[in-house]
Amino acid sequence: SNGVVLKLQLSNTPGQKVFSEHGPGYVIVSGQRYQQPVVVTAQQVLTDWQPENFAALEESHFPSFLSFQPEVVLIGTGERQQFPHPRLYRQLIEANIGVEFMDTAAACRTYDILVSEDRKVVAAILL
Repeated sequence: SNGVVLKLQLSNTPGQKVFSEHGPGYVIVSGQRYQQPVVVTAQQVLTDWQPENFAALEESHFPSFLSFQPEVVLIGTGERQQFPHPRLYRQLIEANIGVEFMDTAAACRTYDILVSEDRKVVAAILL
């Protein structure tokens, strides 16, 4: 993705948080621009997720997702898809929560589709 800006258009329930745009170093969620890691659910956008980037991911960065009781957590790993060691997100697996790692563009698209289907999904986006 050489600086390509993608505008995402999906029908969704009014009031749900969705990614409307993403590009190098930012995402736009329901009209609001973010230039730091974000955690997005249908109801809210959280900007206090700690890892700066993929290399900074630690075990402590994952348990907070349990409180949302999601079916799946999508981790946007930046410009390219990367996979951390499974021990980092062991608690989610043990709780039968699906964890998918994909590049940030794919995570944004997948999240929007799942939200539009009323699935319980959390997107944690690294830039």
